[in-house]
Amino acid sequence: MELSSEDRGELEDLEQSLWRAETRFDIKLMDQIFSADFFEFGRSGRVYGRQECLNVESQPIDARLPLENLRVRLISPDVAQVTYVSSVTYDGIEELANRSSIWTRAGNGWQLRFHQGTAIYN
Repeated sequence: MELSSEDRGELEDLEQSLWRAETRFDIKLMDQIFSADFFEFGRSGRVYGRQECLNVESQPIDARLPLENLRVRLISPDVAQVTYVSSVTYDGIEELANRSSIWTRAGNGWQLRFHQGTAIYN
Protein backbone atom coordinates (compact mmCIF):
# COMPACT_ATOMS: atom_id res chain seq x y z
CA MET A 1 0.00 0.00 0.00
CA GLU A 2 1.65 3.20 -1.19
CA LEU A 3 0.60 6.82 -1.07
CA SER A 4 0.48 8.44 -4.50
CA SER A 5 2.66 11.50 -5.08
CA GLU A 6 -0.57 13.43 -5.79
CA ASP A 7 -2.05 12.51 -2.38
CA ARG A 8 1.28 13.20 -0.65
CA GLY A 9 1.44 16.68 -2.20
CA GLU A 10 -2.17 17.42 -1.31
CA LEU A 11 -1.70 16.34 2.31
CA GLU A 12 1.50 18.38 2.65
CA ASP A 13 -0.30 21.45 1.24
CA LEU A 14 -3.32 20.93 3.51
CA GLU A 15 -1.16 20.55 6.61
CA GLN A 16 0.83 23.68 5.79
CA SER A 17 -2.41 25.61 5.16
CA LEU A 18 -3.05 25.27 8.91
CA TRP A 19 0.08 27.40 9.51
CA ARG A 20 -0.70 30.26 7.10
CA ALA A 21 -2.97 33.02 8.43
CA GLU A 22 -4.65 33.57 5.04
CA THR A 23 -5.87 29.96 4.94
CA ARG A 24 -6.06 29.04 8.66
CA PHE A 25 -8.55 31.83 9.37
CA ASP A 26 -10.64 31.21 6.23
CA ILE A 27 -13.64 29.73 8.05
CA LYS A 28 -15.23 28.39 4.86
CA LEU A 29 -12.05 26.50 3.98
CA MET A 30 -11.50 25.18 7.52
CA ASP A 31 -15.15 24.07 7.66
CA GLN A 32 -14.35 21.83 4.67
CA ILE A 33 -11.01 20.65 6.08
CA PHE A 34 -12.09 19.80 9.65
CA SER A 35 -14.20 16.64 9.75
CA ALA A 36 -17.46 16.71 11.72
CA ASP A 37 -15.77 14.82 14.58
CA PHE A 38 -12.44 16.71 14.52
CA PHE A 39 -10.64 17.44 17.79
CA GLU A 40 -7.14 18.39 18.87
CA PHE A 41 -4.80 17.83 21.79
CA GLY A 42 -2.92 21.14 21.85
CA ARG A 43 0.76 21.44 22.75
CA SER A 44 -0.41 22.88 26.08
CA GLY A 45 -2.30 19.65 26.83
CA ARG A 46 -5.67 21.34 26.38
CA VAL A 47 -8.35 19.61 24.28
CA TYR A 48 -9.96 21.66 21.50
CA GLY A 49 -13.17 20.74 19.70
CA ARG A 50 -14.09 21.48 16.10
CA GLN A 51 -16.15 24.59 16.88
CA GLU A 52 -13.41 26.05 19.06
CA CYS A 53 -10.92 25.62 16.22
CA LEU A 54 -13.29 27.17 13.70
CA ASN A 55 -14.06 30.16 15.93
CA VAL A 56 -10.44 31.20 16.56
CA GLU A 57 -9.89 34.91 15.94
CA SER A 58 -7.67 35.84 13.02
CA GLN A 59 -4.11 36.71 14.03
CA PRO A 60 -0.63 36.64 12.52
CA ILE A 61 1.09 33.24 12.52
CA ASP A 62 4.88 33.28 12.74
CA ALA A 63 5.55 29.64 11.77
CA ARG A 64 8.58 28.32 9.93
CA LEU A 65 7.59 26.87 6.55
CA PRO A 66 8.06 24.45 4.99
CA LEU A 67 7.34 22.30 8.02
CA GLU A 68 10.42 20.53 9.37
CA ASN A 69 10.74 16.74 9.04
CA LEU A 70 7.31 16.45 7.43
CA ARG A 71 6.42 12.80 6.80
CA VAL A 72 3.25 11.30 5.37
CA ARG A 73 2.37 7.65 5.80
CA LEU A 74 -0.65 5.67 4.75
CA ILE A 75 -2.36 3.79 7.59
CA SER A 76 -5.05 2.34 5.31
CA PRO A 77 -6.12 3.23 1.74
CA ASP A 78 -8.18 6.20 2.99
CA VAL A 79 -6.35 7.13 6.21
CA ALA A 80 -3.03 8.96 6.43
CA GLN A 81 -0.86 10.26 9.24
CA VAL A 82 1.21 13.42 8.80
CA THR A 83 4.01 14.10 11.31
CA TYR A 84 6.44 17.02 11.57
CA VAL A 85 8.11 19.47 13.93
CA SER A 86 6.50 22.90 14.19
CA SER A 87 8.52 26.00 14.95
CA VAL A 88 6.34 28.96 15.93
CA THR A 89 7.49 32.24 17.43
CA TYR A 90 5.30 33.87 20.08
CA ASP A 91 6.42 37.22 21.54
CA GLY A 92 9.96 36.64 20.30
CA ILE A 93 10.23 33.12 21.77
CA GLU A 94 10.50 30.12 19.44
CA GLU A 95 8.39 27.15 20.52
CA LEU A 96 8.98 23.72 19.04
CA ALA A 97 6.50 20.85 19.05
CA ASN A 98 6.19 17.37 17.60
CA ARG A 99 2.97 17.29 15.59
CA SER A 100 0.77 14.48 14.34
CA SER A 101 -2.38 14.70 12.23
CA ILE A 102 -4.77 12.00 11.09
CA TRP A 103 -6.44 12.66 7.73
CA THR A 104 -9.20 10.60 6.10
CA ARG A 105 -10.22 10.62 2.47
CA ALA A 106 -13.79 11.85 2.18
CA GLY A 107 -15.96 12.09 -0.95
CA ASN A 108 -14.47 15.47 -1.92
CA GLY A 109 -10.88 15.07 -0.72
CA TRP A 110 -8.95 14.75 2.53
CA GLN A 111 -10.38 15.86 5.87
CA LEU A 112 -8.56 16.39 9.16
CA ARG A 113 -9.92 14.11 11.90
CA PHE A 114 -7.39 14.57 14.71
CA HIS A 115 -4.34 16.66 15.54
CA GLN A 116 -1.88 16.57 18.43
CA GLY A 117 0.98 18.85 19.41
CA THR A 118 3.57 17.79 22.00
CA ALA A 119 5.95 20.47 23.25
CA ILE A 120 9.68 19.91 22.77
CA TYR A 121 11.80 21.20 25.64
CA ASN A 122 15.57 21.42 25.29
